[in-house]
Amino acid sequence: MKLILSITASVAFSAHVFAQNTEALFKKIVDSTYNAHPEMIGLIVDVESPDHKISWSYAVGKNGKDNQQPIDPAQPLLIASTTKPYMAAAILRLVENGTLSIDTPIKNLLSAKTLKVLSDDGYDVEKINLRHLLSHTAGINDYVTENYFSFITTHKTYNWTRDEQIALAGKEKKVGEPGTVFRYADINYVLISEIIEQKTGKPFYEALRNLLNYKKLGIKNTWFIQLEKKPETSLPLVNQYWRQFDWQIKDLNPSWDLYGGGGIASNVKEMAQFFQMLFTGKVIKDPKVLQLMYTDVPPNLEINYCLGIRKIKSGGMMAYNHGGGLGTDAIYIPEINASISSASVEAGKRNIAVEVSSLLAAKLKSLKGSK
Repeated sequence: MKLILSITASVAFSAHVFAQNTEALFKKIVDSTYNAHPEMIGLIVDVESPDHKISWSYAVGKNGKDNQQPIDPAQPLLIASTTKPYMAAAILRLVENGTLSIDTPIKNLLSAKTLKVLSDDGYDVEKINLRHLLSHTAGINDYVTENYFSFITTHKTYNWTRDEQIALAGKEKKVGEPGTVFRYADINYVLISEIIEQKTGKPFYEALRNLLNYKKLGIKNTWFIQLEKKPETSLPLVNQYWRQFDWQIKDLNPSWDLYGGGGIASNVKEMAQFFQMLFTGKVIKDPKVLQLMYTDVPPNLEINYCLGIRKIKSGGMMAYNHGGGLGTDAIYIPEINASISSASVEAGKRNIAVEVSSLLAAKLKSLKGSK
């Protein structure tokens, strides 16, 4: 018995040392990248690798423009379009429980008011289906245009409604016929938020929380900004900045990016943990339904956008990914069963945060089989 206990303790100690050494390598990668790109203002990352018993968050840099305060890696931030995988997963939960079919026409899913807006603009609501919305192949043009950004710059506190954004999209010329063209557009996911409400009878953010079972998953610091109360356990939001528009994000009314195309606030750890649990069957239990999320949807094969996620290469491996315009990114890499999330405080430098994730993924791959 003493020998068994001794061996167990030795194995546990070796695993602990391995994790510590690995995390030191991760820190070196993040620090060196940030030092080469201080224009990021700050860089936050999280690595979830259960096979290596690693759950590691780290931040370097400053908490905002002209701010000398360091970032706490547990601080939440607005994840913008990284919200879309959460929305897609909620829809697939409704598919899983038999409430929806992925090929249901939106004529049977949206309110009469919204259907009129789309129909009046020439969209065939009998041909556009749920799969088209999730994969951005509905042919609907977006309300997010240069004029939209210009308006936000001069009306930072304007409180947008979902109906206003749908109406704006209705004024734009349609991109093409459903299923024949890919055009990434927030309007698709704004419509999805309404569909969730129509099918559940609850506000979409409340329905999403229940469908994804945040409580059971242990997700405590993820919420829809402005629509839900900030969790008591959450730290203050990161002071995100977008140099392109000279936006201090905290100065904007978050309604500009709130109704499903974006809107979630979370920290990097919960982002990575959600991706890890989602793609390992903890959220959507039926593997055939989960597979829909990463099955190719023509004609968008050039950028490999499926249902709420893209398929990309990270660290030389295929990965499921989504990023957000405010500097956030999250990936799950099946080959090594690991998830990595990253965020740049300066929104325009998300590409560098993505590069960091790829470097960390490659490091994890090199450690595969060694524990």
